[in-house]
Amino acid sequence: MSAPTLPLDSAVIATQDHSGFAVVFEDVWLAFEENEVLRGVSFRLPLGETKALFGVAGAGKSTILKLVLGLLKPDAGRITVLGAGVAEMREQDLFALRGKIGMVFQESALFDSLTVRENVAFRLMEEHGIYSEDIDRRVREALSFVELEHTVDMLPSELSGGMRRRVAIARAIITQPELLLYDSPTGGLDPVTSNTIVELIVKQRDVYKTSSLLVSHRLQDAFTMATHEFDRQSSQLRALPRGQYCNVPMSFLVLRDGKVIFDGDIHELAQTKDDYIREYIS
Repeated sequence: MSAPTLPLDSAVIATQDHSGFAVVFEDVWLAFEENEVLRGVSFRLPLGETKALFGVAGAGKSTILKLVLGLLKPDAGRITVLGAGVAEMREQDLFALRGKIGMVFQESALFDSLTVRENVAFRLMEEHGIYSEDIDRRVREALSFVELEHTVDMLPSELSGGMRRRVAIARAIITQPELLLYDSPTGGLDPVTSNTIVELIVKQRDVYKTSSLLVSHRLQDAFTMATHEFDRQSSQLRALPRGQYCNVPMSFLVLRDGKVIFDGDIHELAQTKDDYIREYIS
């Protein structure tokens, strides 16, 4: 997908000092009755970096996103998000924290009865109570970023699955969040549309350098992200020379049976000797 000019370039994304990390999990355990979903999970997401989470169904990937949002509480361990210990926070404080986080759901989670404009502006409308000229400008800028400004007055039912997913990304980035969470953003999409979504995620990563956790069932998506970067001059993705890292660091985390069995970059992943991981990525 050829990207347009970047209307939000003039915006200043102010990220507070969180001791260098956007998300920190320290020996986190979580069980639902007899089912242990997470068993001593530890990892760190440095500020401005992207980490892709992998594992078979039930490995705990989406559970990690819910823990980051404070929707679930761990049985043991500590979780720090943007400098705050989420497990100890009161509900009203969690609302304030979530205001700094953008979430892209697997099924887009758009409101069927609202237009694209109203969906994208939803969080800003909650904060300000009225639809102002400034909110309208930001809505159009966010939609322009995902190349969907022409859909502003359409309903979700009038959009394709890929377009709905792009609107969901616009809604997530309109508040200029400090942290982005993606829950299988290409799930259920055809390969061509999936590539379009991946290009948008890379564009967001490289232009705004927003700290991101990405749950994916498609290894190819993350491999593309790790081997390409957004070129502002051509407004397209550019394949990196073999062995070169993208400017915005990206890492991979693999879960198995509720435990982290790998946490490293694409080159370390490709060179792993672990039989399970080698079979998983083959």
